[in-house]
Amino acid sequence: MEENKVKQNEKPISEKSQEIEAGPVSKSLSKEGLAHIIDEKDHLGIEILSISPDSLIEVVLCLKKNGFNYLECQGGYDEGPGLNIVCFYHLIAIEDLEQKSHPREVRLKVYLDRNGDLKVPSLYKIFHGSDWQERETYDMFGVIFVGHPHPKRLLMPEDWKGWPLRKDYVQPDFYEMQDAY
Repeated sequence: MEENKVKQNEKPISEKSQEIEAGPVSKSLSKEGLAHIIDEKDHLGIEILSISPDSLIEVVLCLKKNGFNYLECQGGYDEGPGLNIVCFYHLIAIEDLEQKSHPREVRLKVYLDRNGDLKVPSLYKIFHGSDWQERETYDMFGVIFVGHPHPKRLLMPEDWKGWPLRKDYVQPDFYEMQDAY
């Protein structure tokens, strides 16, 4: 992801990132020399970090080493026609649940150009729970998870054309179900 990329009606990401104070997770990743961009915290105050697909595995391994040992959620969304497809990851430090009322949490986002290479490394080897979550993101948005052990549609029929949750998706007028037997 380019640091100087400009979204519609927004400042370049690098300028936006400089205005936001780094949280503890961002500071930890910076000490390790891992590239990321700081986004605004969500409505619960959880840090959100944007990372490139190339650094996803390295960042997640570093976070896991630092106690973020549970992938609570992986998914995707479409920012709109002509805009990015986004993969998101919500990681939690499970051991904190026993000691604190609020565990440490972080959200990661990978922005993908909808007309570009929609490939992201699979987290299956790190978190086996990402299996069906990644398959659903593939099925609905067309993101290919490189290294996934079973990359096939989960919700739609295997021969379905297109990605139904993309905002520019045009539903076919007719679809004939194939005999399942």
